[in-house]
Amino acid sequence: MHGEYKVPGGKLVVVDVEEKDGTLHNVQVAGDFFLEPDEALDRITGALEGAPADSDAAHLAARISREVLPTDTLFGLTPEGVGIAVRRALGNALSWEDIDFDVIHGPVVDPMINVALDETLAEDVAAGNRKPFMRLWEWNGPQVVMGSFQSYENEINQEGVDRYGITVSRRVTGGGAMFMEPGNCVTYSIVIPTALVDGLSFEQSYPFLDQWVMESLAKCGVKARYIPLNDIASEVGKIGGAAQKRWANGYMVHHVTMSYDINAEKMMEVLRIGKEKVRDKGTRSAVKRVDPMRSQTGMEREEILDVFYNHFKEKYNASDGAISEADIAVAQDRCNTKFATREWTHRIV
Repeated sequence: MHGEYKVPGGKLVVVDVEEKDGTLHNVQVAGDFFLEPDEALDRITGALEGAPADSDAAHLAARISREVLPTDTLFGLTPEGVGIAVRRALGNALSWEDIDFDVIHGPVVDPMINVALDETLAEDVAAGNRKPFMRLWEWNGPQVVMGSFQSYENEINQEGVDRYGITVSRRVTGGGAMFMEPGNCVTYSIVIPTALVDGLSFEQSYPFLDQWVMESLAKCGVKARYIPLNDIASEVGKIGGAAQKRWANGYMVHHVTMSYDINAEKMMEVLRIGKEKVRDKGTRSAVKRVDPMRSQTGMEREEILDVFYNHFKEKYNASDGAISEADIAVAQDRCNTKFATREWTHRIV
């Protein structure tokens, strides 16, 4: 059995292994990493010999770590990376190439619908009724999307919301509130099996799942990087942030919102951005935290979306997908019973 894993920011790890009587045998670790001394490789493979085949990546990494000496040099190689490669060889963890993706753009829907689709479409994928996908959002009205665990009163200025006719919704993922007028943000959701991030910590999973968008941003002329836990920044400031929700059914949603051309003054009238958050970001004013992609790329939003769409499609050999009227009807029903209710939106007052 053969498994491969590219360590984020590191090198390729390749594992070939046999399973016999529920344990690992004939383990071979290879790759383009650097390792000194040579004997360290024997100790690493020896640590895996006889390990239970149902071990998770963390357990395998712990076995390897016990054999790594302070004098050993591992460059581009991590115990966790070897553990993930073993899991992939055994079919317990997935790589991008194992997943048959759709890529979807739109359609334009009411603001609340997009939030509901993150839940209803994920249920469809888990049920086998839809392929895993990347979906670029479009919406027809101004909205604030709150994180699942945020306080309504702490985050929302009701006077500003009423003045501008803003729809306030609460999503299923954590993270912070986003001010989103039509055309001023780039937002996407990815629904995948959680086996794709098997062995990764939450912090590691964010840049792993967004490597494709870093490449897309580079094509648009933006040198982007991750700032742990979930911020995406460029050389001149923050661009956006990511959030996740993992369900017990073995699937998850990961989504990102990046500012394109936000009306920062209006945003400040709608959101309450606490002094502690501003201080933590190292800026004097929340307005300065908004760094629109438009000013960095000189591109129209539609052009950026095309780059994102096409790069994901080409990188992962994805097919063109779509959201049907029936999908929207299911999401609308979920809005009526959950997402548009006061009980959900104000569940943390």
